Amino acid sequence: MAEIYKCLNPVGMQPPVKQSALAPRLDTLDGKTIHLSICGEMDIWVPLEKKLKADYPNINFTVKKGYTPNPTPLSEEERKTTDGVILGVCW
Repeated sequence: MAEIYKCLNPVGMQPPVKQSALAPRLDTLDGKTIHLSICGEMDIWVPLEKKLKADYPNINFTVKKGYTPNPTPLSEEERKTTDGVILGVCW
């Protein structure tokens, strides 16, 4: 009789996670101010920024350039005038 081996899947079993929004979803993006928080490599973010601005001309995009490894926080005034944020980290 051959031996039977049991092993656990190293990926594991993750329980479902309930998601909850931090703010209500915007009804439209037209005329809204969306902040791009740029972190990581320029070879990804520069084309993404150009593409978003070209594809969505009715959105006011703001960007804090610097391409740092950490997102630059919005100032208190920017928080009052920004409708949404796109945050991405890429390396």
